[in-house]
Amino acid sequence: MTDPYRRLRDALGALDAAFAPLTARQFTVEGCTYCYPPSWLEALGRPAHLVPEEMISSVASEVPSHWDDFTTLYRRMTPRIVRLLVTGRLHVDHGLIASRLLKAGWRDWSAAEREALEEVWHAWWRSALSTYPGVEPVTGPLETIAVCTGTTAPWLDVWARTRTEAADRHLHDTLDDWLFEWQLADLRLGFYDELHATPELLPWLVTLEDGRIGAAQLQEVEHIAYS
Repeated sequence: MTDPYRRLRDALGALDAAFAPLTARQFTVEGCTYCYPPSWLEALGRPAHLVPEEMISSVASEVPSHWDDFTTLYRRMTPRIVRLLVTGRLHVDHGLIASRLLKAGWRDWSAAEREALEEVWHAWWRSALSTYPGVEPVTGPLETIAVCTGTTAPWLDVWARTRTEAADRHLHDTLDDWLFEWQLADLRLGFYDELHATPELLPWLVTLEDGRIGAAQLQEVEHIAYS
């Protein structure tokens, strides 16, 4: 089996290559000059690899109305945004990144770009499950990926098939988070609650193999599922 971290590195490299025809050229950026001086807008229009890293988080999180052409700007910056996100260096809410990618219409981008992003999602999810503790809680990657793809199901299937101590410890921590104040009863993912996760999560949790969930947590899950 391919090392999950090597697969992620390769996927990020392929992402850069897929977007290169768009990111390598100059682009005229126009937007809110009250929030961003002309020098910032000029810098954002350079080939994407030349844009200072501190500007990436602003593009990643800023409301679309701040830019005259939000979709093109976000598309150009996506490889930079995603690389920082999956390596734990982009301190922006995971759900917000997913919501911004949906707003930018990533599913309508070129086939090469979509496929490269999808490979990053697969590689990132497997790498997140592979080590405990990881760079961050796995709820972050799961939220980003599930909201972008519109479902938790394939990612939960991967989790169910990953029978390792690391994956099980992540599951325990994640359930602690979801069960706090019974969030699991109506769990919605995405900055704007785009994905109602509970209908897929509850059946998955109650049908996991014996021993994957501790007795106390399982009792709470079943109480939510069958109440």
